[in-house]
Amino acid sequence: MPAPALVMLSPGSSDPRVTQVAHELRRELQTMRPELSVNAAFLGHCPPTGPQVVSQLAARGHDEIVFVPLCLTRAASNCEDLDTLVSRVKTSHPGLRFAVSAPVGPAASLLSVLDLRLRTALAASRVLEVDGLVLSTEGAGDVRGGALIARRARQWSGHHRVPVVAACSDGSGPNTAQAIASLRAQGRRHIAVGSLFLAADQAFEDQAELARRSGAVAVAEPVGAHRELIDLLLSRYAYAAMGMLEFEGEAADAATA
Repeated sequence: MPAPALVMLSPGSSDPRVTQVAHELRRELQTMRPELSVNAAFLGHCPPTGPQVVSQLAARGHDEIVFVPLCLTRAASNCEDLDTLVSRVKTSHPGLRFAVSAPVGPAASLLSVLDLRLRTALAASRVLEVDGLVLSTEGAGDVRGGALIARRARQWSGHHRVPVVAACSDGSGPNTAQAIASLRAQGRRHIAVGSLFLAADQAFEDQAELARRSGAVAVAEPVGAHRELIDLLLSRYAYAAMGMLEFEGEAADAATA
């Protein structure tokens, strides 16, 4: 029996830098797992949308689909846009089975990517000393996502033995300038910024510019289509796909019910 199709759901954006990363992730995933049907769709009005991709998969004979939300700040799979999408495709394609995985979220393994990006930025700026860090994100996402971001900031702080302040671009918490100011109030002078963003979109650029104006010694690039993110996407997909399996006993019970 063929594996369910994987549909990676990325936030819709008119910024080509966001769509470029999503399509790059899709290509890398497909290369790694050629036996899977790997697809990229976008929430909102950016094509291809989820319903468009589902219709294409249905026309090609797929009957099971796993949605994997490509969100770095949410921890729960239920959100208004995603719930609306799933309801719509279930109504349009009653013969198909769907599963929604947990989002990629602020996974602890992404801290290694932040370290890699930050080392590159520090080397480019010829910076040898850092005594404070800012964890810059798109926003708190959901409640559990916000709690996980706070935990990642503590873990990053413990790993590097310097204080870390989380910042966000959506106004739900301090921005990078305010985060840097709070570190300066603690006597920190060599402050760098790590970026938990998918792509270098306008929100990232705005936070990076605020950080530079506030004297950040280096600002790291976003996560992008890194192998660690690809592995997380596959892990989320595999866990959700396992939940769709019907074992022989269950299938027999369903047939006689």
